[in-house]
Amino acid sequence: MGFIKEFKEFAVKGNVMDMAVGVIIGGAFGKIVSSLVDDVLMPVVGMVTGNVDFTSLAFQIGDGEGAAVLKYGTFIQNVVDFVIVAFCIFLMLKGINKLNRKKEEPAPEPEAPKGPTQEELLAEIRDLLKNK
Repeated sequence: MGFIKEFKEFAVKGNVMDMAVGVIIGGAFGKIVSSLVDDVLMPVVGMVTGNVDFTSLAFQIGDGEGAAVLKYGTFIQNVVDFVIVAFCIFLMLKGINKLNRKKEEPAPEPEAPKGPTQEELLAEIRDLLKNK
């Protein structure tokens, strides 16, 4: 019974729930960014590169049915997709962080406690010496 109770406490902790929400939103956000890359950015990149289709690039090792085919074009396409997705996420996070900084006003620094002035200290020493 202790194992189930321990698991329940773990599963309902705030940080686990926050992580679950983050994963779900991240999955949905990933679809949006993938659509942006596939449907908006890649046609422009294709137009600039002369409609080069990287996915068709391959290198065959050996002859016949047992020959190995290295599809390095697909790898290149995935690297390009990753760089574009990472750049888009970077720009979005940079914009979000900029908006959050404007909302947060820096807290004023607490002033250091003021001590007695030099004149006050000298007067105190004088009074102590007078009393002796």
